[in-house]
Amino acid sequence: MSRAAGAIALARAPVGPAVALGAELVPVPDSTTVGSSRASTTRLMVPTDANFSGNVSGGHILSEIDLVAFIAANRHAKARCVTASFDRVDFLQPVHVGDVVDFDAEVTFVGTSSMEVWVRVHAEPSHGGDRRMVGEAYVTMVAVDESGRPVTVPPLALHTVEERLRFEEGRRRMEERRRTRHPRTP
Repeated sequence: MSRAAGAIALARAPVGPAVALGAELVPVPDSTTVGSSRASTTRLMVPTDANFSGNVSGGHILSEIDLVAFIAANRHAKARCVTASFDRVDFLQPVHVGDVVDFDAEVTFVGTSSMEVWVRVHAEPSHGGDRRMVGEAYVTMVAVDESGRPVTVPPLALHTVEERLRFEEGRRRMEERRRTRHPRTP
């Protein structure tokens, strides 16, 4: 099935638990929307963020990605969340000292206790200039109780074709992570 045909099929298909009232699907009250999970942070990159090449270190960018993913996951789960994995991180362009960097996150897929959070990273010179995409990442977060055991998270209410497409793409990534995950040792 082509991406366009898939988009049409997904747009017509009910996603997640919902009840039919008349001609429209109404999400179950316990679900939350993609929009309600969104989180953004903005940081000015300073000399202490730089690596030996003079650019901002990837580790610093990863730390900020982890923090904004945590906020988005907490907003969705309304529970304590921990990072389970960074599925993919793409550094597209270097970030320079003096850049203002925006980290934008939203939940794209929800399992039983896990959530995939998509984080986009944009930078622009603090003295003015074009905003550019410098990176993106998919982070898996898991909601846990006080003793660190996974807890169930609310379903994700999807309202747009794009949200449904990202959800299905997230489901495929989650299935692939399960297939390739290293077995846990007791």
